[in-house]
This record gives sequence, C-alpha cells and structure tokens, in this order.
Amino acid sequence: MTESAVHPALWPAPVASGAVDATVTVPGSKSVTNRALVLAALASEPGRLRRPLRSRDTLLMADALRAMGVSIEETVSSSASATGDASGPEFSGETWRVVPAPLRGPVTVDVGNAGTVMRFLPPVAALAEGPVRFDGDPRSYERPLTGVIEALRVLGARIDDDSRGSLPMTVHGGGALDGGPVAIDASSSSQFVSALLLSAPRFNQGVEVRHTGDRLPSLPHIRMTVDMLRAVGARVDEPETGGEPNVWRVAPSALLGRDLTIEPDLSNAQPFLAAALVTGGRVTIPDWPAHTTQPGDALREIFTAMGGSCELTEHGLTFTGSGRIHGIDVDLGEVGELTPGIAAVAALADSPSTLSGVAHLRLHETDRLAALTKEINELGGDVTETADGLHIRPRPLRGGTFHTYDDHRMATAGSVIGLAVPGVEIENVATTAKTLPDFPQMWTGMLGA
Repeated sequence: MTESAVHPALWPAPVASGAVDATVTVPGSKSVTNRALVLAALASEPGRLRRPLRSRDTLLMADALRAMGVSIEETVSSSASATGDASGPEFSGETWRVVPAPLRGPVTVDVGNAGTVMRFLPPVAALAEGPVRFDGDPRSYERPLTGVIEALRVLGARIDDDSRGSLPMTVHGGGALDGGPVAIDASSSSQFVSALLLSAPRFNQGVEVRHTGDRLPSLPHIRMTVDMLRAVGARVDEPETGGEPNVWRVAPSALLGRDLTIEPDLSNAQPFLAAALVTGGRVTIPDWPAHTTQPGDALREIFTAMGGSCELTEHGLTFTGSGRIHGIDVDLGEVGELTPGIAAVAALADSPSTLSGVAHLRLHETDRLAALTKEINELGGDVTETADGLHIRPRPLRGGTFHTYDDHRMATAGSVIGLAVPGVEIENVATTAKTLPDFPQMWTGMLGA
C-alpha cells in the first residue's frame, strides 16, 4: 500500500510533461481585502469591496467584524466559471457591501492563524462597547503580539492577556480610545505598525507610531496601509513622504466609505510564474496592476534575474521561462512572504542561492526557514539556515513527502518542486485555502490536466 493510500491527506504533486502555456486568473489580494474590511467597518458611511478574496483569512476577518456589529452583505452577480481552464472561480461578480455600525461586545473572535486578524482587530475592539475575546489555532498562541498589546495599553486600552503577550486575550472596549504617541519594536512584524495605523483615525488624538527596534521588515505592507488610509480620507505623515524616519502619524478624522476593486494577489501568483520558470514555459496573469504596493510585484525583477523574462501590458503580466534557472543572491527583507517560492525555484537552479533579510520568517505561520530547510533537504537538497535566511546549493532531488506545517506557502513551494521532481507528495494541500482557494484545481488546470 502506498503512503498516500495510508494517509489520504497526501496530494501527489503533478509533474509537468512539458513547457506550460496558460493564463491563470488569481483571486484578490488577502492583504488588501483585510485592510479594506477594517477601513470600511470604521468608516462613517457604507462602502463596497469588489472582487474580494474569499478565503479562510478573509472570512475570519469578515465574521469577526460581523460579530462586533458590522453588516457585511455578500452578492454575486455571475455564476462560477466552469470552463475547465486554469482561471478557477469567477471572482469578478462578487461584491461585499460593508455597513458600519456601533461596535459591541461581549463577543469571541476566532483569528484562526491569520496574522492580519489577530493584529488588526485588537485596536478595533478597543473602540467597541464591551469585552472582545480573541482566540485561535494553537499556532496563533506562539505568534508575537506583544507590540500590539503594549502599544494599545499605552494608548489607553485595557487588555487581559495574563502577561503572556500573546493569545488568548480579551480587549475590554470602552467605546473610544485616547490614542496619542507610542513607541514600539515592530522588528518581528510590520503588522504591528499597520494595526495601529488602520484604526488611528478613530482614536481621539489619532496616533504617532515610532518604531524603535532593528530593521523593520515588509515595508511594502506599511506603504499599502498608508495608501489605503489616504484613499478613504485619512491624513497620514510618513517617512516615505519626507516625514521623520521610522515614525508614522495619523490625525483623527472621519473615514469615507468607498467603492474599491481589490487587486489580484500578486504573491499568490508566485507559484504559477515559478511554473513558467521551472518548465521553460509561459504564464499570463490577467489584471496585473501597473502600480501597486503589493510585495509580489517584486517577482518581476527576481524571477527575471533567475532566468526568465516578463512583459507587462494593459491585459496583465506575461512571464516566460528561458529553460534555465539561475541562482540568486537577494535580500528579501521587504518581501519575505515570497521566500518559500523563491527557495523552491532556487533548489532547482544551476548555481547556488543566498536568500537574506528574512529572520522574521521564523515567527510566521510556521518557522519557515527551518521548515524549508528540513523539507528540501529530505528530498535530497542542500539547504543551510543562516542568521537571517537560507543558503541553497542545488542537488538532484528525489520524490517524498513535503510537509506543510499548516502553512499555505509551504504547500505551494512543494508543488513547484513537484513540477520537476517525480513522486513529491504534499501533506495537507488544503492549507492553501488560507489565501488561495481551489489551488489544486488551478494548478492542474494550468498544466492542462
């Protein structure tokens, strides 16, 4: 009996029979969807989100806001696509109408293992009338929250966490929050900064957030937060526009409801672009924005350096592999979420790679650096952890089980390796539902299966 027969959770990663040639429509950005939900919930008037991502993380966010009193009405104007191509579901017809309401407790919020939910919503809960308890998956208890908890206390919130600095915890909302200046160490997660900025227009004094720690990771996500705040009428002073380094100021103000179309999730496009690189094929991602704050946009430069070429037109991005994969020496500090997919491609390259600037990945859905090292090496690879990243020496790989640790990006990374290595089986591929619903169907559709 095969291992996959004994463990039905194992998914045989398809091997590419040749160069891929596909158009893959990826659903909306998780990062944009969850920020937009928070801003819409705190607005002074109703708003709409068009083409939102429907995934575990975004549904957890929507359900949490509903529990606190916000109305989120979902409508779909067209049926799901059944064309059999790689485009997956038809997302263009879905709209979420968000109607703000006075926030209330007592309620319990399930954060799952979603960093955006566990970090963005405690400041929102501080504005509610009544207690809001936060709980989640076992891994969520291990993820850092001290920066948000301590900052909210300085700003006037009352929080019961039994001195853990992590979940589970209860925010005792008083209907308002003083706000004002606060210093935090956000070196373990840029979400600490974004969490405070998103709710700051509703604080009595707004907020001044000063980062006091070492290098701040994932700066594009903070830029995304700032841009989205400004789009709904907030006044933000930031380092990028001549403000004081490592200081962000948001003035108190009413937020506008708006009609927002969510960009495709560019980081979730990564495995499909990687497929073009690995197979020497071509993949087009429709609606790739010409200007964006999403970290995934860096893939155009990174994957081109690794051996491909890309063309961005009004229709989207077309990426073409050359048939060869080159190693790369790259600092991924601002785009750490791309590390698993880049590591998977690097394991198949013709020369070594060094990925740096990503020590904070040890605190993500899993310890991504340890997980990538273990799983690639168990397939015959040669990966070494460094202080802030990975050194990857390509070796001939063999089949085997690729464990995911309930981490969606581990599952897609293993699938990329499986394109070129027969016999790779992905444990719990369903974890991709966190941000990329229907990934197995999209993957096999890309391959023409």
